[in-house]
Amino acid sequence: MYGLCDSFGCSKNTNIRLKLPAVCFIWQIAMIILFGIFVRYNEESDTHWIEHKKTKRNLSDIENDFYYRYPSFQDVHVMIFVGFGFLMTFLKRYSFGAVGFNFLIAAFGIQWALLMQGWFHSFGTGKILIAVENLINADFCVGSCLIAYGAVLGKVSPVQLLVMTLCGVTLFAIDEFIILNVIHAKDAGGSMSIHTFGACYGLAISWVLYRPDLNQSKRLLGSVYHSDVFAMIGTLFLWLFWPSFNSAICSHGDGQHRAAINTYLALASTVLTSVAISSLSKDKGKLDMVHIQNSTLAGGVAVGTAAEFMLMPYGALIVGFCCGIISTLGYVYVTPFLEKNLKIQDTCGINNLHCMPGIIGGIVGAISAAGATEYVYGSEGLAAMFPMVPRLQGGHQAAGLCVAIVFGIGGGIAVGTVLKLPIWGDPADDNCFDDEVYWEVSSEILAADLCAWKMLENKCNRLRQQTCSKYYLYYLIP
Repeated sequence: MYGLCDSFGCSKNTNIRLKLPAVCFIWQIAMIILFGIFVRYNEESDTHWIEHKKTKRNLSDIENDFYYRYPSFQDVHVMIFVGFGFLMTFLKRYSFGAVGFNFLIAAFGIQWALLMQGWFHSFGTGKILIAVENLINADFCVGSCLIAYGAVLGKVSPVQLLVMTLCGVTLFAIDEFIILNVIHAKDAGGSMSIHTFGACYGLAISWVLYRPDLNQSKRLLGSVYHSDVFAMIGTLFLWLFWPSFNSAICSHGDGQHRAAINTYLALASTVLTSVAISSLSKDKGKLDMVHIQNSTLAGGVAVGTAAEFMLMPYGALIVGFCCGIISTLGYVYVTPFLEKNLKIQDTCGINNLHCMPGIIGGIVGAISAAGATEYVYGSEGLAAMFPMVPRLQGGHQAAGLCVAIVFGIGGGIAVGTVLKLPIWGDPADDNCFDDEVYWEVSSEILAADLCAWKMLENKCNRLRQQTCSKYYLYYLIP
């Protein structure tokens, strides 16, 4: 059984038998060497903890940061490896690539992120000292790269994805350091540093890698019944664990508690408005699974920056309410506009789930910070929350948002230019969104697929239709 690539006569060489193993082996060996030189356990994960807890007012083991942070780390880790991976399985023939490449770049990215963030944030002693909070921050860093992956899903090779992750993690570490340590903006849930940066980075790369003949792969740019169900599993994992994501690195106590509550309420509000706009956008009021899979998460993105602020429960509901509307309208109107007029082919619609809600989150954070008062926060609470007076803090929040956008777009254009070189083994325009290019796929599955397409074509010709519902394909495949 010959492959689909042979059938359609692809001109590009997608053989990565030497390239991918070489990159994986060399980069992993480099990680081992760098970790051996620079990375050590911190005082709470080292055997010297026994001595340390005696010198610090007789701490008990239960006061080790592991017991505070590990539940949140588990939730964030599941979001990165399961939530993001399954959310991208909606394409009918790209489930292996969605979950498998998500797994690959996340596994590499967390290692590089521990090094890059360590060099910027905790390198004063000449060593990078890691503990569970560093693992959470590494997951956050990788999250921005997975967001960017959504824009180029199905259109790039795994080697390109690894290069994209290497550069993305590096840019993220610099961007995050400037926002948090130079500008002193607050961004607990990463609306600016994770979502806005990651989305701008991915969209800029997609713009540089624009494929004028991508319509030749349009037959695979869609879903079937079971692929949408798998994607919905990713949505539910993300939706359930997003309060942990936004509160994971907040200060213990009221800040972390408040961040979880605000995120919980924003997500709930977003679901209803997403459903409402999805129904209104269709002639007969039917719901679109793309909207339900993605726009229902927009509230969690938008409330991220201000998650630990005194946003108030009704304020969190308002943020979610607005983002559900804006995100869903983005899928209806903005995504086609970007492709037609700006030449940005956004496979997963990351502009609508991450970019626009992330920018909204940055704006909400700036307004909330600028309007903070001693009456609401209390004198000690205000001083603990913001490193400067509220009016100045609001300006610094806005500056942080600008930094995220500039780094995302500028970095994406630069990295996209490198990825455009004809050396990475990327698929041809007529063979995108297909697992068979980079994965071993059963010949029985391929035969059934090709047979189903032929049956579908004959049926449509008999009915004199130009296109046929995606659900026919599902019922025709054994």
